[in-house]
Amino acid sequence: MTAIAPIVWGTSYIVTTELLPPGHPLFAALMRSLPAGVIALVIARKLPKGAWWWKSAILGTLNIGLFFPLLFIAAGRLPGGVAATLGATQPILVTILAVLVLAERLSWWRLGWGLVGVGGVALVVLGPGAGFDPVGIAAGIGGSAAMGVGVILAKRWGRPPGLSAMGFAGWQLAAGGLVLLIPTLVFEGIPARIDAAGVAGYLWLGLIGGLLAYTLWFRGIGRLPVTATALLGLLSPLVAASLGVTIGGETLDNLQLAGFALALAALAAGQFSPRFRRQDSLPPLTNRFQQSHELR
Repeated sequence: MTAIAPIVWGTSYIVTTELLPPGHPLFAALMRSLPAGVIALVIARKLPKGAWWWKSAILGTLNIGLFFPLLFIAAGRLPGGVAATLGATQPILVTILAVLVLAERLSWWRLGWGLVGVGGVALVVLGPGAGFDPVGIAAGIGGSAAMGVGVILAKRWGRPPGLSAMGFAGWQLAAGGLVLLIPTLVFEGIPARIDAAGVAGYLWLGLIGGLLAYTLWFRGIGRLPVTATALLGLLSPLVAASLGVTIGGETLDNLQLAGFALALAALAAGQFSPRFRRQDSLPPLTNRFQQSHELR
């Protein structure tokens, strides 16, 4: 169920380009967060108490208020493939932060598959004409870092007893939306015209990409290993590439298909944590021959 969240997020690019009014990325981010947060608060009927006021503000700023604008800056200044590849580095960052912040043992297995996943995504989405704008690259890395730290802190602080996953998501969506409110009004304002397609796009981003997706995401963070959860984020650029083929009329060559399979293998393998048998745990060779002889 947690995988539904990055799958839905993978539709954001085509929804933004095909349905929403152009030139208003901050307004799109605001509509994705604040209304969904208010709806979740009404449903959950719980407000933060004590330290959870500032914890929710920090998590909302990292996961929503900072992540969304940086994501749009990267998408605006870089080709989509470069931005998607930078976003795919988040599992690597989360694996390292899990060691530093959560005191978990370094999982070389998941770190390795994280690197494989980045390579697979790069094969799918990077083209020969990919550009490398320094500001865009900094924004892409900053967005991945913001949400990576947010994921780690959400895992470290947990969820208040008795609070539903939707309520927890609502606190953060509302906080992130409030962070975006003033910059949106100052720098962009409201689009002059929003047609029926735009309304449908905002509803999709807010209700499905915001309320549903973040509820499932934070529910998964509480139940799954944090590095395994982060690897599911590889689904987002892969879904975006798939929609480009099915809706946008794009094609994938053999190398891109190989990268697609590689990225899928990485996120699947990263869900497991194999325990390798130590050599000294095996019985001596002579005993094994003796046991085999007795069985015969």
